[in-house]
Amino acid sequence: MKVILIADVEGLGSRGETVEVKDGYANNYLIPKGLAVRRTKGKAREAEQLAKEKMAKADRELRRAEEAAQLISGRTFEVTAKAGEEGKLFGTITPKDIAELIKKDLDLEIDRKKIHLDEHIKSLGFHEARVKLHPQVEAIIHLKVVPE
Repeated sequence: MKVILIADVEGLGSRGETVEVKDGYANNYLIPKGLAVRRTKGKAREAEQLAKEKMAKADRELRRAEEAAQLISGRTFEVTAKAGEEGKLFGTITPKDIAELIKKDLDLEIDRKKIHLDEHIKSLGFHEARVKLHPQVEAIIHLKVVPE
């Protein structure tokens, strides 16, 4: 039986896709749970329209991510932190701190969960962070940690 998925179903497909499944799986699980509907000509046209909209949205998100990556990629941000005499910080620089710094300097809002550090920043000097703006777009920023 061919069904159109209303929601993402792990291992089967994503919303708006037409998939072929066994009758029992469709009738006993997908359709009653509201995860899919039977494929008809009208529903197929509706699914095609939904797929077009989804592609357009994905393209817009990719363009926005690429623009943000061009803006922040390769930039050096200066972070001030309290440090001891040996250059060791009292605390750490976290992705949240980096997101706030980017927001303050560039007025660009980036989710802290998209900022990846190899390890927590616990010392003065130069460090690197990866910002994963989109599954296909990643930017690398440089951080210069200086004492207060």
